[in-house]
Amino acid sequence: MILFITNKQSEKYLTKLEIKNVTKSFKTTQGKNTSITNAIENINLSIEDGEFVCFVGPSGCGKSTLLNILAGLEKPNEGEVILNGRPIDETGPDRLMVFQESALFPWLKVIDNVEFGLKMAGVGKQKRREIAMHYLDMMQLTKFSDAYIYQLSGGMKQRVAIARALVLDPEVLLMDEPFAALDSQTRDLLLVELQLIWARTKKTIIFVTHNISESVCLGDRVIVFTHRPGKIKKEVSIEYRRPRLTEDPGLQDFQRSILYELKNEIISAKKQENPSN
Repeated sequence: MILFITNKQSEKYLTKLEIKNVTKSFKTTQGKNTSITNAIENINLSIEDGEFVCFVGPSGCGKSTLLNILAGLEKPNEGEVILNGRPIDETGPDRLMVFQESALFPWLKVIDNVEFGLKMAGVGKQKRREIAMHYLDMMQLTKFSDAYIYQLSGGMKQRVAIARALVLDPEVLLMDEPFAALDSQTRDLLLVELQLIWARTKKTIIFVTHNISESVCLGDRVIVFTHRPGKIKKEVSIEYRRPRLTEDPGLQDFQRSILYELKNEIISAKKQENPSN
């Protein structure tokens, strides 16, 4: 039996991550001409300890760029990101990323993939096996610990990727459309499982998605981005019981609210991609 979890919005949070006036631009060159394109512009956002925040917006709005900045994979041209009161200027084990593609090592077994980060950190064999098996059990993968990655389904690969991140006990888990390539049935199952894992681990999670129903199902808050350059258009708080199912009619008003905010942005994005239409 799955027990419903009360919404964590009612708890008192402490600020975990602050994004202050962040702008990121890229140089693009066509022939002899060079231009500057702002991917995101003047982003200001506070994310609280233990909060589940989803970023949603049209393609090319800079959601993933911002996530890369939070991970320390890219640096902003302006502004700063502050974690626990200290500026971020590089990658670190306190922030780990789960990508759309699982990025697992196909030549290693599941258990070895999950243990890899612990091994690199110098954790002893017995201890890292104990930690890895704990998270494989949480992800319902204990029976597959000795399987190779090619033997797993897409959903199981993403479970392994999440377990590999969790064993290092990051303070912030960053997820870049991790379920986008999965079939809808597998995705819906993982949406429930991720909520239960979040409730057990109390991690701060930042989740990028194009999928409105996915964002409403997962997020305490959904941050809606404009078309490029990406700016925060609106924050939508999702006050609803957990775990949530995407087909729950009680979530439809939240979905409609976000779709309304995104409608003009999606039209603008399509016009920019196809200016002749």
